[in-house]
Amino acid sequence: MVSTGISSIDGLLNGGFPEKSTVLIVGPPGIGKEALGYWFTHAGLVQNDFSIYATRLSVHEVLQDLRAFGIDFSQRVPFWYSSDGNSQIKLNINDLTNISYNIKEIMKKNADRRSRIVTDILSSLLMLNPPETVYRFLTQLFEDIKQYDSVFLATLEEGMHPPNVLAAMQQLFDGVIELKLYEEGLRVIPLLRIRKMRGVPPQPGYYNFSFSKTGMEVKPYVQ
Repeated sequence: MVSTGISSIDGLLNGGFPEKSTVLIVGPPGIGKEALGYWFTHAGLVQNDFSIYATRLSVHEVLQDLRAFGIDFSQRVPFWYSSDGNSQIKLNINDLTNISYNIKEIMKKNADRRSRIVTDILSSLLMLNPPETVYRFLTQLFEDIKQYDSVFLATLEEGMHPPNVLAAMQQLFDGVIELKLYEEGLRVIPLLRIRKMRGVPPQPGYYNFSFSKTGMEVKPYVQ
């Protein structure tokens, strides 16, 4: 198992994400999906895993968001694959072939280490390409990267895509973690559910979660 970087989620998953797996984080904008990717990347850097962070944003924007969660990449940094010139390779969100090639080449050059790939580009790809094209792109990419000791984590914006597209994306991944906001009277409660995870028994229940400067806390949700 590969630690998520969040001890309470590791506990739910009997140690973390399965090795050689693909994990999708689904939720509405602003709920904290990217934070799970930040902590997962940070845990990899601490453990000397090779970590790739592929983002539609600039490196500066990601670093600014990291600081809000108390995460510091100043000592160890991931391999930046972003839309600006401050990354090792510039990401062209309009070129699926180039994205696939670059990720595979980066992993090939670091095949002697466990790899963690985190990306926030999935919703953008679905907005720019037919869903069938993105599905084929991910299917082939997953087949290629699973030749290595790696875990791939992606975020997806809920509410931006038709239900059938969302269902297809969830079917493609080995694991799906859902984040949602639940209105209970005058309160809005952030909830987390493990929709599925390879090698982990089904967990239909929801968990309440909150962020702090030291991580993410997850507790059973009690109405």
